[in-house]
Amino acid sequence: MAFVAKINAHDVDGLIALMTADHLFVDALNNSFRGAEQMRQGWKYYFGMFPDYAIEVTDEFDRGDLVAMFGKARGTFAVNGKLARENFWEIPAAWRAVVKNGRVAEWRVYCDNDPARKIMAANAPAKPNR
Repeated sequence: MAFVAKINAHDVDGLIALMTADHLFVDALNNSFRGAEQMRQGWKYYFGMFPDYAIEVTDEFDRGDLVAMFGKARGTFAVNGKLARENFWEIPAAWRAVVKNGRVAEWRVYCDNDPARKIMAANAPAKPNR
């Protein structure tokens, strides 16, 4: 839950401190990223796109080093630094964490983030006509 608290605080350095050096992140589309330092850039970028991003865990189960969490994810896609209400999304979500020696070795996200992708697509800069 300390990892979740760092996500909600947008504390990138705190997240990195809680990761193993070979941390594996797998997003909802099954894209994977390895390494705590690579994730530093990834979290900074994500928090830049969704400055109010937060997750809410309503249920948590653990079995040794494996933790499963269920709840909601939400955020607002920033357009020109502004958070317009119509760019807000909230979705059911689940997360799976593998913890080794007190650090998160693996973080997997399970959700349908299509609402966020649609908002991003609707706000994409228009392509110039040639």
